[in-house]
Amino acid sequence: MLALSISEKAKEKALELMKADQLDDSYFIRISVLAGGCSGLTYKMNFDNQLKEDDEVVIDKGMKLVTDPASVLYLYGTTLDFSDGLNGKGFHFVNPNASRTCGCGESFAL
Repeated sequence: MLALSISEKAKEKALELMKADQLDDSYFIRISVLAGGCSGLTYKMNFDNQLKEDDEVVIDKGMKLVTDPASVLYLYGTTLDFSDGLNGKGFHFVNPNASRTCGCGESFAL
């Protein structure tokens, strides 16, 4: 099991957004877990092209996913997914470690 993975749908959407923002192949998805949100922890995701010395790097489906050493502890086994259904549109995380999530899906607890 990978520390992080990405669904095919999320990969396609990320590549679409990177192209729209005219980002080159040096960019990757950075995922972090921060204190906050109504459940205690929240996800942060952005495009970045600067690796830090202690970053954890995972390549899944040809997409580079990067996180810091503290966040990877919360993210082990998590899949970044994308939904465009009637119940909400956007990126979301499928985290097997989360014991509960908030109603909006933006934060979680272990």
